[in-house]
Amino acid sequence: MLPRPGVTKDLSRFVVESRWEDIPAEARHEAKRALLNFFAVALAGCRTEPVDIALRTLGDFSGGRQATVIGRPERIDALNAAFLNAAGANVFDYCDTHLPTVIHPTAPVAPPLLAMAELKSVSGRELLLAFVLGVEIECRVGLAVSPGHYPKGWHITSTCGVFGAAAGAAKLLGLGTEQAVWSLGNASTQSAGLCECLGWPAKSLSVGNAARNGLLSALLAERGFSGPQEPIAGAQGFLAAMGEPPNWAALTDGLGKTWEVANNSLKPYPSGFVIHPLLDLALDWRLANPEATVERVAVRGNPLLLQRTDRPKISTGREAQVSLQHAVAAALVLGKAGLEQFTDACVNDPAVAAMRHRIETASDTSFSTIAAEMDLWTSDGRKHSVSTKAARGSVSNPLKDSEIEQKLRTEAASWQPDHDIQALIDAVWSLDRSDDVSALVAMTVPIPR
Repeated sequence: MLPRPGVTKDLSRFVVESRWEDIPAEARHEAKRALLNFFAVALAGCRTEPVDIALRTLGDFSGGRQATVIGRPERIDALNAAFLNAAGANVFDYCDTHLPTVIHPTAPVAPPLLAMAELKSVSGRELLLAFVLGVEIECRVGLAVSPGHYPKGWHITSTCGVFGAAAGAAKLLGLGTEQAVWSLGNASTQSAGLCECLGWPAKSLSVGNAARNGLLSALLAERGFSGPQEPIAGAQGFLAAMGEPPNWAALTDGLGKTWEVANNSLKPYPSGFVIHPLLDLALDWRLANPEATVERVAVRGNPLLLQRTDRPKISTGREAQVSLQHAVAAALVLGKAGLEQFTDACVNDPAVAAMRHRIETASDTSFSTIAAEMDLWTSDGRKHSVSTKAARGSVSNPLKDSEIEQKLRTEAASWQPDHDIQALIDAVWSLDRSDDVSALVAMTVPIPR
């Protein structure tokens, strides 16, 4: 692959020179929706065993108490707060999805910015601008290596998320173009994450690292820690190392005119997004046929559905989040698809386990990742056929603002039933009118009663 000098500098200059006034109203609103959703999923994951273990481990080596761990009374240094909050947001696979790349964009980018906001004076507009720009960079880098990067086994949220975290942090730090290039260079050599870890706590390790290492990259660049001039498109840069024919146009075409945050999808269910159209179908069918007995199910969807979630034999709730068989079985047997349906207990439910073995799978390249078809045969001899072209939560069928608020309320109450999260909701919707967002993350912590 021939190098393309100047790509990283062009992206860095874009980050440095972009202003709040350049961001259209739609992108500003989508950024707020993404942050509300982020707080919901981070609250859902903040007290899980992986976060507990990580907090205890990192706490042994952290002397700082600079930043809030979402939903918890503990405080820790800013770098490790970024790690923990990103890992916690990703642990249930409940975070947002940029469908063109399958990146979960907010988990790597928001935590470092929120941690920095507890260290220095940051306005709501500055936070939102840095967030939108970070999402833009991570998604454009992701588009440049898609569609081959993710199916090869790279966890694209992590490999590309570190670029978004570095870019957003560089913006919030007020770095110049050269320093922003260094920041992306520092990030490029820390890009890592494997899909083999999906279904295990280790999956969230690389997402946490993307957030922390992106922040570290920018902090180092601020102090003169230099990097290569073309870390993204150089002869031995990120794109060359990934071995994909790059989509060069995706990196810079339309930069500042189109915004990837507007292509973001928010999940109604805590599982891989490619499973969501099947969950819509199973839940709607069960609601309409509550007494029917299902004897056989055949599902069809995008090839990525089978590549990532064709897992009929599972033993844990973590694995269930990336098992189409389990998700469909639980939805048909229990009529639900919430966090309780992706637990060890539900995996071992005899009725759900039996249903998993009745599900047949097929892929078809004509399906988008948000579309699916399902045939169900019931004990009365009838065949039922259902389909959808756009899963709930996708850009084509988005969640309402009120549904995102309710998701946040539900997850806030999951650990502390009387936790009043309304102040946080109001604060996020009014971020562009706030001069100081240092207390934003603290609003996620329940007040002892």
